[in-house]
Amino acid sequence: MDGVPSGRQVQVYAGTAGHSAWFSEDLGETWLHPNSHSGMYLEARVWNFASHPRAPERLFAGTDMGLFRWDEVSARWTPLPSPMEDVWALAVDPADPDVILAGTRPASFWRSTDAGATWTKLDAPGLSQFSEVNMGPTRVTQILFDPVVADTVWATVEIGSIYRSTDRGLTWERKDAGLVSADLHGVCVIATGGGQRALLATTNRGLHRSEDGGESWVLQELPSPWPYTRGVTVRADDPSIVFLANGNGPPGNDGKLLRSRDHGRTWEDVGLPGELNSSVWAVATDAADPMLLFTYTNLGQVFRSTDGGESWVRLPHEFGELRAMTWRALPTGIRKAEHSVTRRAVKARELAAAS
Repeated sequence: MDGVPSGRQVQVYAGTAGHSAWFSEDLGETWLHPNSHSGMYLEARVWNFASHPRAPERLFAGTDMGLFRWDEVSARWTPLPSPMEDVWALAVDPADPDVILAGTRPASFWRSTDAGATWTKLDAPGLSQFSEVNMGPTRVTQILFDPVVADTVWATVEIGSIYRSTDRGLTWERKDAGLVSADLHGVCVIATGGGQRALLATTNRGLHRSEDGGESWVLQELPSPWPYTRGVTVRADDPSIVFLANGNGPPGNDGKLLRSRDHGRTWEDVGLPGELNSSVWAVATDAADPMLLFTYTNLGQVFRSTDGGESWVRLPHEFGELRAMTWRALPTGIRKAEHSVTRRAVKARELAAAS
């Protein structure tokens, strides 16, 4: 990739619902499912990933079996003991790679200042762990550090509204005025110039916008027959370009990836190639190369763009169910040659063929 800095290697990670985490070293053309010796249960549900560019040797994964850390040097998952059993959301503080915020199912907020070794439960008034709407546990679906206003963090809760922290995640307050649904899926912050920002929040009943720092929300009109919206993502190099995952339900049997070129005010269908098998779930982007994007459906179709979302190709591998995807540009040589994911995959195939 022209945009990836020289001396760095793109690694793509996919989190599945029931088949653990997968890896790709060739931009998603092929994937490896590490064996049981990798340190993570092969049938784990992986809900999210989080990392920090200043700590490239580690990647965190939130799963239905707690928190795991992937060590690039040894190419192994390490379970991190914690009070959290089902980790649905993670975010690493941009100012400090050792500070991590986590959200769970049932919904609760946690904070670590030592890279996940120990955790403190955080206060969030009004945060319920049980929803009378769906008669089940609530869950934190996203945590996002505000890129415009210092010390501010946002979190969405399904089914339980949206929360804001103004002290980097230490305390939280509920911000739901104007929301037509408490079934929150995702949030993004859009820099609109002059130190101002707009916020977008996705729900099962549509996309909401706030121009006053989350004090009030207004439902947005979309060029789609379906109100169900999931991930909403600002392109890393241009805050006017925003992508919105849309479909006819979870998992649904059809979907769209919508794009805005005016800070989320109006939207168009990007036209992903072929028939979609379910709702589009999210978009993965990274500042190392804003032109490289991945998007995926809930039931495992994956698409890649190398021109910032202007055109897309469908990748050959189709997963059973995807819940998370991320990519990173890692320093070449960070992983020992004998631990290379690709080398291990080739060796495994050679051994299987010989047996």
